[in-house]
Amino acid sequence: MTPFFTMSLLFGLTFGQTASLCAPSEYIIHVEKRECAYCLAINTTICAGFCMTRDSNGKKLLLKSALSQNVCTYKEMFYQTALIPGCPHHTIPYYSYPVAVSCKCGKCNTDYSDCVHEKVRTNYCTKPQKLCNM
Repeated sequence: MTPFFTMSLLFGLTFGQTASLCAPSEYIIHVEKRECAYCLAINTTICAGFCMTRDSNGKKLLLKSALSQNVCTYKEMFYQTALIPGCPHHTIPYYSYPVAVSCKCGKCNTDYSDCVHEKVRTNYCTKPQKLCNM
């Protein structure tokens, strides 16, 4: 092997382990309540991207805690609240949602993240849509 190829390979392996493509990403959440007249489209940021992970060949020899894989999850976040328009007086018209400030690769925390691979319902509106820019 040439010295350039060897250095490129070592750099790629080192940098590939530390650099992930996990970062805040723009996302639109569609929120509606049965009682309200409109669907609210909310612009926010979520954590999305690729995290380096490995699948061990010795699964039967390791503890289950050693088998968990990293996901792109929140490092810093805050909650924002939006008002859903067209709701009757007896309905609570507020919806709170997370806004990602920064992200990290780590174990999925079900206290504030959806750790399921795919959702059953797609993100869309069935009622007339209003846009919420926060």
